[in-house]
Amino acid sequence: MSYGIPAVEPSAGVPVCPRHPDRPSYVRCQRCGRPACPECQRAAAVGFQCIDCVNELKRSTPTPRSAYGGTLRSGRPVATYLIIGLCVLVYALQWLIPGGVVESQLAFASVFMEPQDFEPWRMLTSAFVHSQGFILHIGLNMYMLWIFGQVLEPVLGRIRFLAVYLLSAIGGSVGFLLLTPFSPPVFVEGASGAIFGLFGALLVIQARRGGDTRQLWILIVINGVIGFVIPGIAWQAHLGGLVTGALSGAVMALIPRGPRQAVLQTAGMVVVAVLLVAVTALRITAS
Repeated sequence: MSYGIPAVEPSAGVPVCPRHPDRPSYVRCQRCGRPACPECQRAAAVGFQCIDCVNELKRSTPTPRSAYGGTLRSGRPVATYLIIGLCVLVYALQWLIPGGVVESQLAFASVFMEPQDFEPWRMLTSAFVHSQGFILHIGLNMYMLWIFGQVLEPVLGRIRFLAVYLLSAIGGSVGFLLLTPFSPPVFVEGASGAIFGLFGALLVIQARRGGDTRQLWILIVINGVIGFVIPGIAWQAHLGGLVTGALSGAVMALIPRGPRQAVLQTAGMVVVAVLLVAVTALRITAS
């Protein structure tokens, strides 16, 4: 077997590392038998392997994936921590920049969809802004995101998890747009719509797997009722996020494993995004 790097050994018969000919190497790779210096050794199940054999094995070994196509990774849910970090950063900027400038630039209201004030990006950015006057707003949202992110992200993979979360955030704004009047303007902010989307996605995925969904239903009902009982909570955004998350979860859960799984899932998520755009356009036209 040739690896393109000849084993260079001096006439004295002292074995040297192919990558570092100036280094005597008495330890040989368990796979190819070539000498390997300490820098080029990698621990194996038995003995050591050289770095070239390890890289070759990585290239020839399929990437382990979940049933939903996501790359299986050990360790912390990076995407979840990234979202939490962005929300905390924006919240810090809200305090550091006086006059409510951050909220005024990022929060969403139906009025921003009128032709003279058309700013559709607020439908997403509003999910990263939280109330300064109620610190539990961001505290509870980030706690729920941490809990459900640790469950969903390993199952879906980072990219699919982010897609579900961001689409659900937009879906929350679409729900608010549909169910609130354009005037007087009522502002909405917070990650709760996107988090309800995680509820919906997990509900569909858990049901598809044949798992028990009773506790999740109880959680959804309790949080949904709170939105109607306590004033100032945008239940419309909760409902929009829940529906969007359920649709996104269905896309992930119902498409079977196979070589076209990622393509079909992408197409399905595009369909969900197009539906959100179409519903938004109909609402604006109807107003």
